[in-house]
Amino acid sequence: MEPTRIFDFLPYQLKNSPLERSLGYRYEGKWTYFSTNEVNEIVQKCSQGLRKLGVQKGDKIGLIAYKNRPEWLMMDFALQQIGAIVIPIYPTISSKEYEYIFNDSGASYCFVGEGDLYDKVEQAALKVPGYKKTYTFDKQSGRPYWKDMWSDEGADKVSAIKDQIKPEDLATIIYTSGTTGNPKGVMLSHHNIISNAFGVREVLPIENGKVALSFLPICHIFERTAALTYVYLGISVVFTGTDNLGGDDGDLKAIKPHFFTTVPRLLEKVYEKIYNKGLQLTGTKKKLFFWALSMTDDYEYNDTHSGLDGLKRKIADKLIFSKWREALGGNVEGILTGAAPCPQKMLRVFSAAGIPVREGYGLTETSPGLTMGRFVGKGAMIGTVGPVLERVEIKIDASDGEYLEGEGEILAYGPNVMMGYYNKPEKTAEVMKEIDGRTWFCTGDIGKFVKDKNGTSFLKITDRKKELLKTSGGKYVAPAPIEGKLKEDFLVEQVMVVGDKQKFVSALIVPSPDALKDFCAECNVAWTSMEEVVKSEHVINKYQQIIDSANPEFSHIEQIKKFALLPTTWDPNKEDGTEAELTPTLKLKRRVITKKFEKQIAEIYNV
Repeated sequence: MEPTRIFDFLPYQLKNSPLERSLGYRYEGKWTYFSTNEVNEIVQKCSQGLRKLGVQKGDKIGLIAYKNRPEWLMMDFALQQIGAIVIPIYPTISSKEYEYIFNDSGASYCFVGEGDLYDKVEQAALKVPGYKKTYTFDKQSGRPYWKDMWSDEGADKVSAIKDQIKPEDLATIIYTSGTTGNPKGVMLSHHNIISNAFGVREVLPIENGKVALSFLPICHIFERTAALTYVYLGISVVFTGTDNLGGDDGDLKAIKPHFFTTVPRLLEKVYEKIYNKGLQLTGTKKKLFFWALSMTDDYEYNDTHSGLDGLKRKIADKLIFSKWREALGGNVEGILTGAAPCPQKMLRVFSAAGIPVREGYGLTETSPGLTMGRFVGKGAMIGTVGPVLERVEIKIDASDGEYLEGEGEILAYGPNVMMGYYNKPEKTAEVMKEIDGRTWFCTGDIGKFVKDKNGTSFLKITDRKKELLKTSGGKYVAPAPIEGKLKEDFLVEQVMVVGDKQKFVSALIVPSPDALKDFCAECNVAWTSMEEVVKSEHVINKYQQIIDSANPEFSHIEQIKKFALLPTTWDPNKEDGTEAELTPTLKLKRRVITKKFEKQIAEIYNV
C-alpha cells in the first residue's frame, strides 16, 4: 500500500526495503548508523513520550539544528504521527526572529541541536506566552535531554491517533526566509509533500540500496522533501554539514555518495578548488588540465562524440576528469541543484566530466518541486530548469503586464500547492489567482517554455517579477541573468545589479577574497587589506575586464556601465546583530543591500 501521510514512509521502508544503514551521521568523530528497525523503534518511543508530555494533535513544535542529523528526521516522523505540526526553523536567524516565529505559530516546545541554539531559543521563549520547554538532541548539563522524554508506554494511543490523521491534514508550517519583512508561514499538508515525493521518484537516478548525502539545511523544504523521498525509495541517507565536504579526509570521500542535492554556490566553490589546483600544476600536467577543461566549454546534455573528437575526450576523461569524480567519492550518479539559478558553466563543466548535474525549480509554497531536468533520456536542456514534474501543471500568464513574446508570470497548479499562509489570509489571496474555475499559485517568477529539437518542452526562468528593474527611460531589466553571468568568474563572490529609476544599469560587486589574493600575488599587487586592494587601479581594471567580457551577451540597456567594489562579505547570518544581506538559502536581500550601500550607489550615479 502506497504511503498517504508523511510518517507512512518509515513503515513503508521497513516493510519493502529495510536497511542496515537507513540513517547515518558522524557522531563524536565516528560514523554512526541506524537501521530501519532502530529508526522505527526510536520514532515510536518519541511519539509515546510526546503524548506523555501532553502534546496534542495540532500543537506546534519547533525543530532546529545547525547540522543535519538523524534525530531531526526521527522527531519529524514522531511528531507527524501524533498529529503535531512541525515548525522547522533556520538555526542562523536571530533570537528576535525566533520570537516572531514562536509567537506567530504558537509553538509550545522545541527540540534543538548543539551550539548556542538552546540559549537562543530560551531567550526568545521569555516573550512567548504558552511556550513550555526546550529539549536538546545532545546531552548538556542541566538541560532537558530528548531521550529523557522517551516512553515505552502508550503504543495503542499513538496507533489510534495515527488512524485519525488524514492526507489533507496540516503537517508543517515552514517560515520562508523572505527577502523583505517578516517571514510568512507556509502551510503544507501531508498530501502536498507526498505528492511531490511521488513526482520525483521516477526521475531520480538512484534506487534502493544506494547512498545519498544530505548537507543542505533540512529545515528547508528542498532538502526535507529530498530526505523523505530517500526514505520512501529505500536509499541510505547520511547527514552532514557543509564544513567538511571536500578534501582527502572530507565527507564526500568518506561516504562515497551516489546522489546529493546542492545549491549553485557550493558547486562553484568545488569548481574553484579544482581550478586552483590546476593553476598550481606545472609543465605538461598543467597544459593537459586546461586542455581538458576547454572541452567542457561547448558541452550540451546528450552530446555524442566519435572519431578523433571522441578519442580526445576519452583521454581527457582518463587523465583529468576521473580525478574530479574521485574527489567527490567516485560514485556520484547525479547531483540536483536548486534554490537559486545555476550558472551554465557549472552545469557544463561537471556534466562533461561525468558528474551529471541537473537543475530543478520550485518554491516552499509548492512543496517544493515544479520542474526538474531529467538524468536519463533527453529530458534536460542547459539554460532551463527542466520539464514539468508529474502531477504538476504550469501556466505562463502574461495578462498583468508587458512581457517579451512567450514570457509571463509562472503560475502553478497541483496537489503540491500549499494550503495557504498561516494567519495571513490576505497574503494568501495575493498569490492565488482564479483562472477557468481553478485556483493557481502565482510564483512571482517570470519565464517561458522552450522546446528542443525533439519537441520536449522545458521551462526557462528569465527573472523574478518583483526584482525587475525599470530604468528612468522606462525599460525593464532582469538582473538575475546578468548577475549569474558575472558570478561565473572566480573573482566575483557576489554581485547585485542596480539601476531602478536610473539612466543606466550598474553593479555592486563583492570580490572573492581567496581568488583576489591569488590574482594580486600573480600581478605583484601588494596585499594590505581588502579595503585598500579594491582601490587599486590594477584590481579595478581587472573587474572592468570581467564586465567587458560579459556585456556583449546582453542588450545595450542591460549592459553594466559602472560598478563599485565592496570590501565586505554578504552573509546569511550577521554576528554583529545587523540585518543579513542574504537569506538562509543564499538569495540576495535586495532591499537590505540597497539600504546598506546607498552611499556607494549614490556615488555611482553621482547623486
